[in-house]
Amino acid sequence: MPPGAPVSAAVLAPPTPALAQRLTGVASSPVRELLALLDRPKVISFAGGLPAPELFDLDGVRAAYDAVLWSPNARRALQYAPTEGDRGLRARVAGRMTARGMFSSVDDLLVTSGSQQALTLLATALVDPGAVVLVEDPTYLAALQCFQLAGARVVPVATDGDGMDPDALEEAIRRERPALVYLVPTFANPTGRTMPTERRAEVVALTERHGVWLVEDDPYGELRYRGHDVAPLAAQPGADGHVVHVGSFSKIAAPGLRLGWLRAPSRLLPALTVAKQAADLHTSTIDQAAAAAWFATADVETHLARLRTAYRRRRDAMVDALPAALPAGSAWTEPDGGMFVWVRLPRGVDTAELLPRALAADVAFVPGAAFYAGVPDRATLRLSFTTHTPERIAEGMTRLGTVLSSC
Repeated sequence: MPPGAPVSAAVLAPPTPALAQRLTGVASSPVRELLALLDRPKVISFAGGLPAPELFDLDGVRAAYDAVLWSPNARRALQYAPTEGDRGLRARVAGRMTARGMFSSVDDLLVTSGSQQALTLLATALVDPGAVVLVEDPTYLAALQCFQLAGARVVPVATDGDGMDPDALEEAIRRERPALVYLVPTFANPTGRTMPTERRAEVVALTERHGVWLVEDDPYGELRYRGHDVAPLAAQPGADGHVVHVGSFSKIAAPGLRLGWLRAPSRLLPALTVAKQAADLHTSTIDQAAAAAWFATADVETHLARLRTAYRRRRDAMVDALPAALPAGSAWTEPDGGMFVWVRLPRGVDTAELLPRALAADVAFVPGAAFYAGVPDRATLRLSFTTHTPERIAEGMTRLGTVLSSC
């Protein structure tokens, strides 16, 4: 270029660095975006699946950290640690899982940075790009994100009031030859449904017969408000060789700890351990030590009973308010536990279009479309009842009813 010649902006502009293609098609979570509403005190949000902060065992957790940091081994709690996790914490978890029918030892478990990391590790170890993952329709939104980010082709399987249909599952397994099947069988997110024992046994048997990994995500299993406990998938006959059970401290202790775990067959654990080493070396040493101390000294069963009592009242307040709040022709679930009620408005209603009007009325929910791997039912929405008192829930449902009155 001759001296003094004009230089175009295109010549001066440097090339733009590219993003990885794996992010293509992985949508942002509307739930995470709606959490910003927590900064607006007037909004009654039924959107986030948040435990009630006033029910956290703050004194017990504070005492647990004090016990760790004032112990002779305090400096060890600030050091690097084994990838598999704190042995004392794994022993506590193994004992609780054994009591629920899943005979477990310390060596069956891997501590993770929240149960979400457990799903990421499983996707890393079991899902190659282009592999098929079968899921309920609808299912947990963050699991969809996780499997999509791994490059999986996520295929929905039909469900009914008892969860995934075994006949539809077997047909999908024969057709798709999946790498794994992912389920939230107890108080499911988003529907609140629970798979009955007979169906659990059938699902475990057919996945075993076809040689398919079965991942059981169970963050809500200890939050039952009525009825009798149902044995986890991992406790069913034939489960030992192919069922992975994923759990979390977020709903029974506090989500800010970011602690979860997975229980996996022995042949799978080495691969998951390597995946975790590559991800973060190990979960926070001090947080694991504090959680172990909390389990050792706190009255965990009394704490859980307190949670169940409070959440039962909140669930009842929401379910009791639904007939007056929803338009004629609506349907909803009445969960036996967990955190969510799933609503379907009359056909033709798009809940995503209703959300701005709801926010203007200072009430929030999650439109249901984001929970579908396939064609979404846009008339659906998810409501979480755990965060607010019964009185606050009643007020929020009144506001929601006003918004929905024109449907």
